[in-house]
Amino acid sequence: MDRPKAHNESFVGVAIYMSVVGPAVFIVQPGLVQAFVTYLGFSEQQAGAVAAIEMWGIALTTIVMTALAGRINYHFIFRAALVIMIIGNLLSSIFHSFEAFSLARLAVGIGSGALISLGFIIIGKTSNPDRNFGHLVMWVLLFGAVTLALMPTILSTFGVNGMLWIFTFMYLAALPLVRRLPQSISQSALANTTVELRLSGLSKSLSIIGVLIFFTGVGVIWTYLALIGSQTGASEQSVAFALTGSQIIGAGGALSAAIIGNRFGRFKPTLMVLILCVVSLATLFGHPSFALYIIAVCLFNFSYNFFHPFSYALLALFDSSAEIIKFAVAAQMLGLAIGPSIAAMVVSSTGYNNVVLVSVAMFALTLFAFCLPIFQLADKRQPAI
Repeated sequence: MDRPKAHNESFVGVAIYMSVVGPAVFIVQPGLVQAFVTYLGFSEQQAGAVAAIEMWGIALTTIVMTALAGRINYHFIFRAALVIMIIGNLLSSIFHSFEAFSLARLAVGIGSGALISLGFIIIGKTSNPDRNFGHLVMWVLLFGAVTLALMPTILSTFGVNGMLWIFTFMYLAALPLVRRLPQSISQSALANTTVELRLSGLSKSLSIIGVLIFFTGVGVIWTYLALIGSQTGASEQSVAFALTGSQIIGAGGALSAAIIGNRFGRFKPTLMVLILCVVSLATLFGHPSFALYIIAVCLFNFSYNFFHPFSYALLALFDSSAEIIKFAVAAQMLGLAIGPSIAAMVVSSTGYNNVVLVSVAMFALTLFAFCLPIFQLADKRQPAI
């Protein structure tokens, strides 16, 4: 079968936009968690709990989408999800008590999960998932870089509501674009012609577990990354610029994954970026200087955002029907929900060493989970090593 023509995949840009809008709050979560403490008066534990609650909403929806993705009208779900997100955001801007704010963020999370799940499934069914997942993560990071740089100014001028209004505008802008997306994954425009490799059930299960572990580690460290920067004695604006720079470096990581593809196999790049994740975060133990913090977050964002699209392209190789992508998205969102929950439980009034330690352990475990699937590619005569 020939690859779909370029015009048959004109929806890819819209799918990428939906996949940026969906996790928009998570993308800038470090700055928002800091803002919840500074502007809403939440404790560090409460701010982390709010982040976790929203991520649990996302995770629960992606799990539901895993079961329903092949039997629903995507247009209806996208529109319903966006309306829920708009209402949740408006309620968040009105009610600032911990309980009411948490419930409103849960609603936003539920809608976000649908956008993320269906957006990723659509991209996973395209003819070049390596490139398209790389572009997705690159745009996610560019959005994060710009927003994190502007966030201190927005917050000091308009408070947390200023950020909520920006998110609401993004959701409103997404509504008229829904009609340009496929209505289901069965449409011929979504044909992925990548050769599917029949790997063992154990290998596929381990790869999904690896995604869960990896994004749990991301969720743990990402929640408190801005507050870790503040602990160095740097100003809020300086930390924001450091995170902005790290997002730009991260975009380079995602673009590198899209360019490299399978040129160097799968194992060596996976080993390299996961070791970089561990080493970069390990430098945050104790009381690092601000200069060391900048180096650490830049290396972490490069390696994390290289691995993100790289791992999804690998999963798409395992299963061209996109079934495994549905489970991977659910595992990713579940990990990003579990991560802040763990972080909120282990964070200490004396520092963030426990948060760093848990995250480092998760990235080390991810490598072991992906070893069998990657090496089984070698048995299929793929350039996996």
